[in-house]
Amino acid sequence: MGKHYTEEFKIKVLNEYKSGKYGGSDSVSKRNKISKSTLWKWIIKDRKYGSVINDIENNRGRSKEESIDYKERYKILKKYQAFIKAQREKK
Repeated sequence: MGKHYTEEFKIKVLNEYKSGKYGGSDSVSKRNKISKSTLWKWIIKDRKYGSVINDIENNRGRSKEESIDYKERYKILKKYQAFIKAQREKK
């Protein structure tokens, strides 16, 4: 199982990266003793959601809004399948 970092640490590292003060992702990852791939995961999440949330609290990166969205999509899919089935039975 991988390491879990605090939200504060993630934000600190991302701010270092964004500032450019310490160089690029290679320098920032070495300076903070994290892998480049971990840093890039945080950068991508930050670009997508605007902030980084601890993976444990966030169902391994999935936001609560996304989870609700999947439930809603499932309901829509079921309704659509029922609609298609009804259309086929009419023919």
